[in-house]
Amino acid sequence: MLVFVIGIGLLYALPNLYGEDPAIQITGVRGGAASNATLGQVEDALKQQNIEIKSAALEENGSLMVRFDSTDVQLRAREVLAESLGDKFVIALNLAPATPVWLQAIGAEPMKLGLDLRGGVHFLMEVDMETAMSKLQEQTQDSIESELHAQGIPYTEVVKSSNFGVEARFPDSNARSKAVDYLTPRHRDLVLTMGDNNSFTTSMTAERLSEAREYAVQQNVNILRNRVNQLGVAEPVVQRQGADRIVVELPGIQDTARAKEILGATATLEFRLVNTSIDAASVLRGRDRSKTEVKYRRDGSPVALYKKVVLTGDHITDSTSSADEYGRPQVNISLDSAGGNIMSNFTKDSIGKNMATLFVEYKDSGKKDANGRSILEKQEEVINVATIQSRLGNSFRITGIDSPAEARQLSLLLRAGALIAPIQIVEERTIGPSMGQQNITQGLEACFWGLMVSVIFMLLVYRFFGLMASAALVVNVILIVGTMSLLPGATLSMPGIAGIVLTVGMAVDANVLINERIKEELKNGRSVQQAIHEGYKGAFSSILDANLTTLITAAILYAVGTGSIKGFAITLSIGVLTSMFTAIVGTRAIVNLVYGGKRVTKLSI
Repeated sequence: MLVFVIGIGLLYALPNLYGEDPAIQITGVRGGAASNATLGQVEDALKQQNIEIKSAALEENGSLMVRFDSTDVQLRAREVLAESLGDKFVIALNLAPATPVWLQAIGAEPMKLGLDLRGGVHFLMEVDMETAMSKLQEQTQDSIESELHAQGIPYTEVVKSSNFGVEARFPDSNARSKAVDYLTPRHRDLVLTMGDNNSFTTSMTAERLSEAREYAVQQNVNILRNRVNQLGVAEPVVQRQGADRIVVELPGIQDTARAKEILGATATLEFRLVNTSIDAASVLRGRDRSKTEVKYRRDGSPVALYKKVVLTGDHITDSTSSADEYGRPQVNISLDSAGGNIMSNFTKDSIGKNMATLFVEYKDSGKKDANGRSILEKQEEVINVATIQSRLGNSFRITGIDSPAEARQLSLLLRAGALIAPIQIVEERTIGPSMGQQNITQGLEACFWGLMVSVIFMLLVYRFFGLMASAALVVNVILIVGTMSLLPGATLSMPGIAGIVLTVGMAVDANVLINERIKEELKNGRSVQQAIHEGYKGAFSSILDANLTTLITAAILYAVGTGSIKGFAITLSIGVLTSMFTAIVGTRAIVNLVYGGKRVTKLSI
């Protein structure tokens, strides 16, 4: 058993010796996949510039990974490929593990390193409060229109006003009075101010505005955390900074291009009714502009849609991508109870009518405002137009999507949640591997010298038994590295290295207890075999109690800690368990091998 466990630990620790290759990862924009044609284009472009490739291969996720021998060649290649491929692909610098294929085949991968060791990406994002407040203003406008219509109170129009308010105009003062009497008790977060020409203006209270801003930031933090989880990043940091900013740190991220695209995207869906009574050209010429607007499909064909939104992506609770009965990509949507009721009530009265699915996304326009911040541009696209054939409920599907990769990305964005307001990256910092390498070197030196001091102490004090304890220490470190490499969610950071150094000392503690107990039994006149047996048996309870309390502490640290604190708790827990195994089982196996079944009169202890 001991040989088997050490062999497995050594096998899964091996990938950490091979290092990483400087690489370029090429990903299609908005879920598009790289193909063999892309691979050929990349190889031709680099060959023309005499840039040598170490290897180039298509990944399972539809991205193209090109490896190089050095970072200088990697940087030159990025410039060439950015010019050659244009804006249809996202090109990102990466470090790709150089693990041999035979190790990859058994699932052996190097440890995931934290931001302080491997490097990674640091984003500082800012929530667009203007858009968040505009959304709230639109909700207020729709709510007032719906309530006045439901109560049969005549009104001329309900329009937006300054400071995120809404102005309602009426044909006479009597209608206005009825509206004020009805709306005032139902909208306590709105202040109604009488205006000229039988109108009133609503404005949100200071408390409501403050609450809305707080909600926008907090909800975006939660949604970004969900999106990071969808990316599969271990030990990420997503936290609020100041009034309207969010910090996102992605240590050990393998696909920075995809991370930036997913985190920065503000994507949602809008379901709207198609106005079949008028053509798009008439709307563009100015007809019926108050209720209808024109949106476009990907192929550029126009669709006339009613401005009133039936349902937004805020009600989506789950979404998955799959293929329909004809093998075409689709996205399956699940709604919450409120969204299901809205969709059910709307579709029961709209059977036979056309409903469009509008994909809405905010992207960086490449322009800057007066303060130097990026100006976000709203991009809308009609994904599909379908005839409502029956009453819809909490679940339905969206078709008309170009590729399975795009369906996967759309479902990911919708599943992770639609951002309450657009966010823009105001600062992006890539922490290079050189700084991380310095931390790794210092951490390894600390481990090495801690190990050496422990080994020298054990050899001087306990001689042969000290040698066994030293061998157990080395095996302990191998098992920790192997286990950390094997666990999918474990990430090693500087505090994690501190946890390893700490467990080296704790592993020695167990052997000190065993050895001292054996010496005590020998002094009491026991035979060598009895002393060994009683030494391990008597020390076991003390070792178990000491390590159990440490495991409880590590569990509490993991439960209440964040980021690097969790990393420390993980390595500490793994180290405690492996040190107990090597100190008790490992050294006992060697003792039995050397002294078992023999007449021994003296121990080297």
